Amino acid sequence: MLTQRLTTAQAIVKYLIAQRTVIDGTEVPLFPGVFAIFGHGNVTCLGQALEEAGDLLPTWRGQNEQGMAIAAAAFAKARRRRQIMVATSSIGPGATNMVTAAGVAHANRLPLLLLSGDTFVSRAPDPVLQQVEHFDDPTMTVNDAFRAVVRYWDRITSPEQVAQTLPAAVSAMLDPADCGPAFIGLPQDVQARAWDYPEVLFEPVVHTVPRPRPDRGQVEAAVAALRESRRPLIIAGGGVHYSGATAALTEMAERHGIPVVETMAGKATLLPDHPLYGGPVGVTGCEAANELAAETDLVLAVGTRLQDFTTGSWTIFANEDMTMVGLNAARFDASKHRSLPVVGDALVGIEEIGSGLGDWRADPEWTARALTAQSAYRAYISELVAAGGSGSLPTYAQVVAAVNRDARPEDYVVSAAGGLPGELNNGWFAKGIGTFDCEYGFSCMGYEISGGWGARMARTGGEVITFCGDGSYMMANSDLYSSVITGNKMIVVVCDNGGFAVINRLQVNQGGRPFNNLLVDARTTNLVPVDFAAHAAAMGCGSEKVSTIDELEQAMQRARASDRTYVVVIDVDPHEWTEGGAFWEVGVPEVSDRPEVREARRALLEGKAHQRVGW
Repeated sequence: MLTQRLTTAQAIVKYLIAQRTVIDGTEVPLFPGVFAIFGHGNVTCLGQALEEAGDLLPTWRGQNEQGMAIAAAAFAKARRRRQIMVATSSIGPGATNMVTAAGVAHANRLPLLLLSGDTFVSRAPDPVLQQVEHFDDPTMTVNDAFRAVVRYWDRITSPEQVAQTLPAAVSAMLDPADCGPAFIGLPQDVQARAWDYPEVLFEPVVHTVPRPRPDRGQVEAAVAALRESRRPLIIAGGGVHYSGATAALTEMAERHGIPVVETMAGKATLLPDHPLYGGPVGVTGCEAANELAAETDLVLAVGTRLQDFTTGSWTIFANEDMTMVGLNAARFDASKHRSLPVVGDALVGIEEIGSGLGDWRADPEWTARALTAQSAYRAYISELVAAGGSGSLPTYAQVVAAVNRDARPEDYVVSAAGGLPGELNNGWFAKGIGTFDCEYGFSCMGYEISGGWGARMARTGGEVITFCGDGSYMMANSDLYSSVITGNKMIVVVCDNGGFAVINRLQVNQGGRPFNNLLVDARTTNLVPVDFAAHAAAMGCGSEKVSTIDELEQAMQRARASDRTYVVVIDVDPHEWTEGGAFWEVGVPEVSDRPEVREARRALLEGKAHQRVGW
């Protein structure tokens, strides 16, 4: 057997280079690049191996480990999980900075390979710099913190393990059911050790994402349930995009007259002017879509994990006789809340269920309800935008509408957390299929800018437009600089509402006093405004601050014309919101001296009375 003597670090890099995949009929690297911040633990061995690899595995310098790993997750989402970026850090804080990004990838079912330096297997130099010692377990390091937020975890303690753990990690990341991040800890002494690796390990391998076919009996049960229904509803989740099933789902809906509503991750499955589009569903959804959910007698939930924001904490389905059919590659998701599970690929499952339905169609009056719901939804948003707020500042809804008016079909929107998800889920009318990424699985503030950088690296056409609140900007903004120095231009719209306004809204709506969320309500001694435009300019961005919607529209034209990342800042009203259409369960104190809290508790119990538990 032919062998090649390499260090562990060199073998890892060589293996990653050999992995290939196919996108739109073209063979491309499965691992197109590495985001890296070097330190002790990954610079002398893995760093050297990556330098030797050059353009075969390009290395991109991050500014913050969390940000660069989030960029990697956003890249994978924009590429529909067909390519996987790597993120590598040193030991200690460099590693733990990536735990949040791993949570983002895990919650959103996204592949991401994390390689962190680790302490010495020999333990001879212990305790090393940045090592956290566990007196009762010397095998434990901070890298064990990743166990809760990855699908695959390993620590390489001997060079020959590369031949086993790397293929296993790749398999996990490409599995439609178990897709998520993989973590591999790299002890410093083991990275440096050499072994005679079999050359067959480094032969090119072309991976294809499997499409598991659902069980025939499960398909037949789903078909039978659909045939008995008169008012079926499709909930399109993110798995529809990952499976490449948007066209198949649309065709099925049209053939059988089934209205479609979308989750946050499933947004832009249908274009908003499609006659069967019922709008976004759930807490940040529209009242019209939630009315469809309340009246339906069967839900076909495709590629969704049925998060509380989708189900209104399981209160939006008012029909007690409603049947839930879960079509999902993951058994765990397909079987939730006693659903009739159809465990398999979304595209294949849609095709097989549709074939079994033959010429069956939903009640024509129900089919027409989708168009009625859509008209009501659009009218509500139009009225909200036209009315504006009660104050002098533009509202979120007006800002979203202004940017939306100028959007092109190939533009790609990125956002996360805070108040913008609800505003965008309701007010952004996508002009292209699969052009929306609002990270709401982990709801991670700081995703917006880093995710925009990653998405821009993944996409070749259109603009990447990132909506970011002032709170998220303050948490994580350094990848503006990353986007400038790497030539990955994006447009960032910063909506400044003076702090964490949406959490202030939640606090007040549940009977609390405004406290520590808006800057004016926080403990300060010298409250000064942040000049976000000047800050962005200092990192090399084009930037400006505008005051009105007209000025915003003009600034967007300058942003499009710019050859580098462009930041547009606008102050928005902290108290005006697009109202969602569903109950959301949060913790409200059972006893309080405040009558407002007691009233909020009463409303909570009233909402919970409609909750579907154990059904």
